[in-house]
Amino acid sequence: MVAFFASTILSVAVLRFVPVWFTPLMFIRLAQQAGAGQELTLHHHWVSLDEISPSLPTAVMASEDARFLQHNGFDYKAIEHAAMRNMKHPEKRKLGASTISQQTAKNVFLWPGRSWVRKGFEVYFTVLIELMWSKERIMEVYLNSIEMGDGIYGADAVAEWHFNTTASKLTKAQCALIAASLPNPRRFNSAKPSAYMLKRQKRILHEMKFVKPLQANTPTKK
Repeated sequence: MVAFFASTILSVAVLRFVPVWFTPLMFIRLAQQAGAGQELTLHHHWVSLDEISPSLPTAVMASEDARFLQHNGFDYKAIEHAAMRNMKHPEKRKLGASTISQQTAKNVFLWPGRSWVRKGFEVYFTVLIELMWSKERIMEVYLNSIEMGDGIYGADAVAEWHFNTTASKLTKAQCALIAASLPNPRRFNSAKPSAYMLKRQKRILHEMKFVKPLQANTPTKK
């Protein structure tokens, strides 16, 4: 137990400053590609938050976690709403309430899944990163590590492969399309948006007007 707590706390402390070059999901996807006999594909470039269009943090907050700057890692209002909706409509797809902080903890330290054990670890790592990282750092790691397409991870890679540009030059509309794909980026392609994605993009662009912008003022290593 001592070794577990010491190693995990140290890992979170180190990643407060060091770029996250690889995540467990990246290796899992590579293994899946190899198992299917596909070409191994992994596109990922770490960039600091000030090299990412400020519209992208705003778009993902509007889409994924509007109270990101206010909560301590867990949005209890969203959790209550999701629980009530899932109870009233069990026949529908389960509504989630994971915050950007929780998704960052899952992406960087854990594996995909829905077991209670994995959820418990997610809560633990979410508490750690909220205690040890700034909101800017959490957003920076999130935007660099999240899966944004088949074999594509992070803002700069999706900017290059889907929009032939860099993360810093993404337009507000492109950022909203990327955010629209995040519920399932392997199904929803931001480079070839469906009518459903364009509808989500329009809603996200509207919601972005009411989201407090994130200040990219946390120095990090490249």
